[in-house]
Amino acid sequence: MWRSEALHKLPGLKHSTQMLVCGEDLGMVPHCVPEVMQQLGILSLEIQRMPKKTDIEFFHPNDAPYLSVVSPSTHDMSTIRGWWEEDTVVTKRFYNNMMGHAGDAPLYAEPWINKEIVLQHLYSPAMWSVFQLQDLLGMSAELRREDPRAERINLPSDPDHYWHYRMHIYLEDLLKEKTFNAALKADVAASGR
Repeated sequence: MWRSEALHKLPGLKHSTQMLVCGEDLGMVPHCVPEVMQQLGILSLEIQRMPKKTDIEFFHPNDAPYLSVVSPSTHDMSTIRGWWEEDTVVTKRFYNNMMGHAGDAPLYAEPWINKEIVLQHLYSPAMWSVFQLQDLLGMSAELRREDPRAERINLPSDPDHYWHYRMHIYLEDLLKEKTFNAALKADVAASGR
């Protein structure tokens, strides 16, 4: 039924716009979803901390298919910095296995950690790398919020915490951050994006 309905409805959606279509194919989805999305040329969403394969703990952006969007986090989960502090045992495995560093992980996601994770996504073979502003600002000790818990956009299980996030700096002020903007622009250009 899922396959039949998708093949009936989704082509109309795709043909009604010139925009690329990305499916939020996260969590428990019917087994036909990846095949239907591939058949229709719908981009998949690949989140590093939410691998689609059940036998791995993390997804590496290097393994993303071209027809996908990679991101380190979404509006419904913690930012890089918030997640880093949630479980030190899991963070250590990520630090060792996904980032390739030996030893214990730092207790906090310092700016260099955020940058290294962002770069993993920029250099992915995926068609798109998309970032929450909080994860990009996390690369700067001066621009990031002091408390990473304040970066969370949405907590789906808490009806009192829907869409509470507000930027702590004005866009006009962010435009004036020449050093940060130049470094980010250079990283994007170097990745070929």
